Amino acid sequence: MDVVGDEPDMLEQMATAEQVEQLRKGVRACLTDQERQVIVLRYGLDGEKPCRQREVASRCGVSRSYVSRIEKRALEKLRQYLE
Repeated sequence: MDVVGDEPDMLEQMATAEQVEQLRKGVRACLTDQERQVIVLRYGLDGEKPCRQREVASRCGVSRSYVSRIEKRALEKLRQYLE
């Protein structure tokens, strides 16, 4: 294998690893416990399997529409954190 040919893949993996770590920091730093739980369940973070809004609502004891509002608010906070 050519080292130069592997370089973009390695750089992409490093960038992706940095982005994932930034996202994890953002989830811990700027979200409430409820927002964090919804995002972890919805997107399968921390080894969880991604869940549908209906499943998240059932596990959190809230309505599906409330899960949608929590998710939207949390994603906006994360977007601002990552900018």
